[in-house]
Amino acid sequence: MIRKIAIFRALYLGDMLLAVPALRAIRQRYPGAEITLIGLSWAAAFAQRYPDYLDRFVEFAGYPGLPEVELCPQRSQAFVEAQRAYRYDLVIQMHGNGLSSNAFVNELRAGMTVGYVPGKGAQSGARPTIASPYPTQNHEIYRNLGLANLLGCRRLDPSLEFPLWPEDFLAINHLLATLPQKDGPWIGLHAGAKHPARRWSPPSFAQLADGLAHDLHANIFLTGKADERSTVREVISSMQTTPINLVGLTSLGGLAALLSRLDLFISNDTGPVHLAYALDTPSITLFGPTDYQRWRPLAQQRHISLRAPVACSPCLHQVCPIDQRCLSRISPALVQAVALAYLKDAPSACWERGNLPILL
Repeated sequence: MIRKIAIFRALYLGDMLLAVPALRAIRQRYPGAEITLIGLSWAAAFAQRYPDYLDRFVEFAGYPGLPEVELCPQRSQAFVEAQRAYRYDLVIQMHGNGLSSNAFVNELRAGMTVGYVPGKGAQSGARPTIASPYPTQNHEIYRNLGLANLLGCRRLDPSLEFPLWPEDFLAINHLLATLPQKDGPWIGLHAGAKHPARRWSPPSFAQLADGLAHDLHANIFLTGKADERSTVREVISSMQTTPINLVGLTSLGGLAALLSRLDLFISNDTGPVHLAYALDTPSITLFGPTDYQRWRPLAQQRHISLRAPVACSPCLHQVCPIDQRCLSRISPALVQAVALAYLKDAPSACWERGNLPILL
């Protein structure tokens, strides 16, 4: 009998949001089991959002070959031993193609393990008890649901969700009460991203922001984490209008509450775009080097993906070695035209948060 399940996915916000459909399916398959998420430290707050799917969170302490946490051999070994002692009945490797993560999962010595293996029919390296070749072409949501399917889960619903709490709205309302606002639509811009290669240029964001403020009398909200302040300062320095700068001022829940009230969210390919998708806030994602077929929102009428089809994209570069043509060829004028198509028929005197007509 499966009483204790661990899911290993030590990744970031977008990765975790796209795993929620699989978490939901696994819970439906094992309603009485205790389900633990083994993840990065930030994900403790994420796990609290999903008490229907996750019972327990354990912070991943690192393992050889997994770069998400700096390796300390003693700490890693102690962590493995502690998790081994917990005696999981089932461990699910939901952390990439398994090249390094399968070895970690196998070290926990669960009664059964499930995960992908690299390459078609790959035989080398550690293998889960139940394994399947890593699907290189699938959307990330369906890759995760593929693991649930291996477990016999049958309710494979790909929809995203992010629960909001009353305190999330209290926090964002308190913050916004201190800031000046216009009567126009609320438009969020997210200029940051983990890797520089994914960032549309600050002058492009600035030109877009000024155009939307001029044409729509829009409130321009700049979002981001504290470590993205320097990027956003570059945007603001190139702007002619004054934005509402919330960078570094919101928690995960506060950001989600803000996104739920926006009329439109425009962002690089990064975690908050998937949060907007989960909240059904209309969005435009600017795709550069990443595989947009894998990461784009599935509901493309309401969540538009913009990209320049160049020969060198997709690629794995974190910093572009040439001219970042995959993003530089997306013009502010194009993005503004798409944004205006979303918003042009909305009544100017009464903006309904997140309920705008879709024209594309």
